[in-house]
Amino acid sequence: MNDISLRPHFHRPLTGFDRRRFLITAAGAGAAGLLPAGSLLAQETPPPQPAQPATQPAPAPPPPQFGFEIVQQAARDLAKQGYSDDRAELPQPLRNLSYDQYRDIRFKPDQSLWRGQKLFQLQFFHVGFLYQQPVRINVVSGGQPAPVPYQPGMFDYGANNFGDKLPDDLGFTGFRVHYPLHRPDYFDELAVYLGASYFRILGRNQIYGASARGLAVDTAATSGEDFPRFREFWIEEPGADATRLTIYALLDSRSATGAYRFVLTPGTDTQAEVTASVYPRRDIGKLGMAPLTSMFFFGENRGRGFDDFRPEVHDSDGLLMETGQGEWIWRPLLNPKDLRVSSFTDENPRRFGLIQRDRDFLHYQDLESSYHRRPSYWVEPVGDWGKGRVELVEIPTDEEINDNIVAYWVPERAVRGGEGLDFSYRLRSVLDSPERPPLGRVVSTKIGSSRVPGRPDLPREGRHFVLDFEGGDISVLRAEQPVEAVVTTSSGELRQPIVQKNTETGGWRVFFDLLPENKPADLRCVLRMRGRALTETWVYLWSPG
Repeated sequence: MNDISLRPHFHRPLTGFDRRRFLITAAGAGAAGLLPAGSLLAQETPPPQPAQPATQPAPAPPPPQFGFEIVQQAARDLAKQGYSDDRAELPQPLRNLSYDQYRDIRFKPDQSLWRGQKLFQLQFFHVGFLYQQPVRINVVSGGQPAPVPYQPGMFDYGANNFGDKLPDDLGFTGFRVHYPLHRPDYFDELAVYLGASYFRILGRNQIYGASARGLAVDTAATSGEDFPRFREFWIEEPGADATRLTIYALLDSRSATGAYRFVLTPGTDTQAEVTASVYPRRDIGKLGMAPLTSMFFFGENRGRGFDDFRPEVHDSDGLLMETGQGEWIWRPLLNPKDLRVSSFTDENPRRFGLIQRDRDFLHYQDLESSYHRRPSYWVEPVGDWGKGRVELVEIPTDEEINDNIVAYWVPERAVRGGEGLDFSYRLRSVLDSPERPPLGRVVSTKIGSSRVPGRPDLPREGRHFVLDFEGGDISVLRAEQPVEAVVTTSSGELRQPIVQKNTETGGWRVFFDLLPENKPADLRCVLRMRGRALTETWVYLWSPG
């Protein structure tokens, strides 16, 4: 198997809840070496018809054509039942695999589904390691679904000596999609669905970084987060030359069920069109739509010091949002000392995403991880999402293997048990998005002490902020133009900002000092000229300590 797609990114624990333990147990807990009970769609099979006279046999009714409505009905029916995680035990050899042992179990490429027949190929993940709960995977051909059977011979078990001792009904724990993104004779990894409701997509010249999820429930809540999981998939068999792939999924959790449809379109910017119908089992305090997950260890703002030769380590360096009113907001990410939750209230947002804006290899110096090639994930709502907020959760971490950043949309309308919720969006995996702000954008946020050597009369406890803006109209404005920096704070005292043309980059630089109080400060900065905004709005949450 591909080591990059398997690299475990664990969530740091939140208050009262251990995310890592969840991923080890719930994002898959074993199933007695057997596939889960038959597909839930079997519940939709029409009841037997009354016996007909032997001389007039009744023709069997044709089976219904598979479609999204069938998955929706299965999710509605499942929501009326009590939640069951179908836990049992895997065969002994698979229960306690290490990462290296699991990595040594590799799917054989010559066993790929549709190999040599389609532009898309499917490969499957073995149960074990963190991924112990099998999911049913079906292929829909001619409008009819059929399960993909597990066979030990599909896998090379490497140094593991138990391949010939496994039952033939284990099932799979996920799958990945391959497609010739770069060359017609090589099938690159395009997407992966593995663990809970996580999935990832890739475009050209990208490597895995951020992840998406089907749903987030009570993230960062004191009651503990509920992690929904995809328990069954249906993949439509594409035509020989088809360049789009449709995947359906059934989601389940203690809090809700859901029906999902993903339409994947590969390209330089690969896109997933997501349609979801969610059916809550209970009232949900905080439901996160279109959740994104990423890692931020440290960056140029270095809020926490780490003894590392690399200047920056992160999969994403900021949250970018275009509001329903057309304002662009850039929020640099942090690895805080304490859990932080930030909210950005809006109505009908146009897009938001976790962005890897810095593409300069010299700023990372990591030949193995290639953080400069990690994609940005854009969420573009389809239709009106109404009032609500984009919520950003930043979790402290001391290791770069932890996914410690989460962003999602929370609707203002209360989510009640028994009331369905439908929404759609486009998820795009991009290196350089054409939808970036038409205005100047923030390219650097640096923070240090405001102490000035040789000036004991100036306060020493302040923080000095240096912001660099580039692009848009500001790149052609001469230094004598009346550009002003509008800087505000929710607490503390600001010293008069200074804005000047950066003759080295062609952009503009802003300096200002914050003399803080003993509480957090919400900071904002935008460049204007004659009352017109020239840049996106930089926002930042500064905390003492």
